Amino acid sequence: MSIGLLLPFIILIGAMFLMTRSAKNKQRQAATMRNQMEPGSGVRTIGGMYAVVKEVNEDTVLLELADGVHAHFAKNAIGAVLDQAEYDRIVHGIEPEELEEGSEDLGEDAPHDEDVAHDQDAATAGAADDERIDLSKTEDEPKKDGTDPK
Repeated sequence: MSIGLLLPFIILIGAMFLMTRSAKNKQRQAATMRNQMEPGSGVRTIGGMYAVVKEVNEDTVLLELADGVHAHFAKNAIGAVLDQAEYDRIVHGIEPEELEEGSEDLGEDAPHDEDVAHDQDAATAGAADDERIDLSKTEDEPKKDGTDPK
């Protein structure tokens, strides 16, 4: 056999090895993340539901979905364990009040990001009001397919 015939098989086997290795790494990371869950931490399930961990068992987790509403989930159903700041930002809408490193105080007269964003939104809304298109259907117009509803 020549090396030219074996080369495609060698490449195929190498690609399969790399893909399974990557999948195993992802599974290992997910298992580590799930093992780091502890009562009080915020989580997101694979279905997109946000909850707080109340109890961690061998294969299941007791989650508090809302005040007084608890449900048992399989550990494998946990998609992400969130830190407290991220959980509060997503669920409660509480933004962290930390300043980024290197940011400077621009003073009271300088425009802030919120002011600039508000001005841009107002300008966009004003332009949108001028160009409104009526998309409502009226009964007097015939259908575009040639049939008349009357």
